[in-house]
Amino acid sequence: MPGCAIGINFLNPADKSTEAAREASIQEFGLNDIVEDQQRVVDFLSDPASHGGDPVETIRTHGAYVFLVGERAIKLKRAVKFPYMDFSTAAKRHAVCEAELRLNRRTAPMLYRSVASLTEDGSGALAIGGNGRVLDWVVIMDRFDQSTLFDRLAAADALTIPLVELLADEIARFHASADAAVDVDLPAEMLDVIRGNTTNLRQCSPSVFSGVAVNKLDERCAAMIEMHRALLLQRAAGGFVRRCHGDLHLRNVCLVDDIPTLFDCLEFSERLATIDVAYDLAFLLMDLEHRGLRWASNRILNRYLARTADYEFLALLPLYMSVRAAVRAHVSAAAEQFDEARDYFQLALRLTDPVPQRLVAVGGLSGSGKSTLAAALAPALGRAPGAVIVRSDVLRKQLAGSDLFETLPPDAYTQDQSDAVYARLGDCSRLALSAGFATVADAVFGRDTERKAIGAVAADEGVSFRGLWLDIPAEEQDRRLVARTVDVSDATPSVGKGQRAMIAPVRDWQRIDADRDPRETLARARSVVLEDG
Repeated sequence: MPGCAIGINFLNPADKSTEAAREASIQEFGLNDIVEDQQRVVDFLSDPASHGGDPVETIRTHGAYVFLVGERAIKLKRAVKFPYMDFSTAAKRHAVCEAELRLNRRTAPMLYRSVASLTEDGSGALAIGGNGRVLDWVVIMDRFDQSTLFDRLAAADALTIPLVELLADEIARFHASADAAVDVDLPAEMLDVIRGNTTNLRQCSPSVFSGVAVNKLDERCAAMIEMHRALLLQRAAGGFVRRCHGDLHLRNVCLVDDIPTLFDCLEFSERLATIDVAYDLAFLLMDLEHRGLRWASNRILNRYLARTADYEFLALLPLYMSVRAAVRAHVSAAAEQFDEARDYFQLALRLTDPVPQRLVAVGGLSGSGKSTLAAALAPALGRAPGAVIVRSDVLRKQLAGSDLFETLPPDAYTQDQSDAVYARLGDCSRLALSAGFATVADAVFGRDTERKAIGAVAADEGVSFRGLWLDIPAEEQDRRLVARTVDVSDATPSVGKGQRAMIAPVRDWQRIDADRDPRETLARARSVVLEDG
């Protein structure tokens, strides 16, 4: 099954529907042809007597047994052999256990304890880490509260803006530290995934998927590979192909000490997990989109861009998200989750649909609420996962090579530096628009030349443009700037006072009163933007 990377996840033992679906998947993927009998080991690990009398909860997945005991989770690889995953011998299972420990310690060192042997002594007694003959191997983990899994948080409507932005920070940090690969033919690798998807989707056609629609998706994705061949090669040469997580969706993220923590990465195939970092991110964005959480996927995308300055991958994101959705479509069909499979397939098609772009510029004095408004507008604009936000405060930190929340010195705010920031703002807006995304440009735009320049970007790209200017009284501006704590912007009340002295009231953009409840400001801005269609 080329391109089929199915995650091995911890499941809630009480969730019978999920476990039943997994067991259906097991039947579909041929686990009745298990290559080695592990029943003695499974019985031993399932027995409370093997753990000092502590109760044991056993979870089965397509590639593993997980035994939850006290504060530990013990994972035993199933003796299975697929074209893409070979656990057929104890030696191979040992190697993949070691890989799981090593790879997951990159992001979750606090969860992954060790690899241990399962042994049999001369009397036939089994033990974990004993001195007898080695029968098998397990990964020992710290058990965590399943309610902190991000899919559970999403289902409970417990995801928050700070939480998803922290998650984006963690992903960006991980991607920056992951080992880069060389000599990867990224167009060929992605085309191989697409062809694998098509083969598997056709096997389910026409009972689940329309054959015509499957062909359409295949043609669209293959055409996108050709269209972006140069960019794919450029990303491979530029170090953006790395040993990533590989299975980055909500069920493989949990909270540890209130920090989003990536775990259970794809450990069994270097090839399937050595991918463009943007393809890694695309799985999470697609998962959120599928769950109807566009606001969260938009926040994560824009925070990731703010952390990485990697705006070039935007042209590939629709393709990457569509491919991820297609994988989930045929995997769900194999598990006989046909409604879900059709939903994923329709999402895969929809993600390849062109959507009219637009450029919205949000200007105003510091403290007027530009960034709050931009973030609120973005999810509803354009194709999934919503508009790209190009924020001058973020670009200034990127150009300075500083952290987003590091206060810059005064020489970072000279006119020359500001001109460079606005030039970069125009460049990034063009990148996003040419990639097919709606774009929100967030800056003061206090000079006539700056406003004309951003309008020219829209004209050059042939997209609609709307400029919004947020009006705010001096007293309210001062109050907001004093109340700020952690913010990307370095503006202070003295900066605000200087702006008021230098910037004349703007007449050429739509003016909006920002001295009111943010929801009212958003409603007014939306009505103005939606007037443009």
